[in-house]
Amino acid sequence: MIIIPPEQLNQDTLDALIEEFVTRDGTDYGVEEVVLARKVEQVRDQLKQKRVLIVFDPASEQANILTLEQYQSLSDG
Repeated sequence: MIIIPPEQLNQDTLDALIEEFVTRDGTDYGVEEVVLARKVEQVRDQLKQKRVLIVFDPASEQANILTLEQYQSLSDG
């Protein structure tokens, strides 16, 4: 997997990727419902803090957002 720095993506592409990530089926945000704009902002903050990463998988030709821990476990395996 290749890490893609968010600043290398077109703003529209980054927005679409984050929105797709936060609206996926099965995504659990806890007891309180959070509006889409807030979820997107939370992911943006996590990207800035490098707590989540944008990765591209050349085999599947798909981009995804992973936590740092998820990325490390995939890289180690």
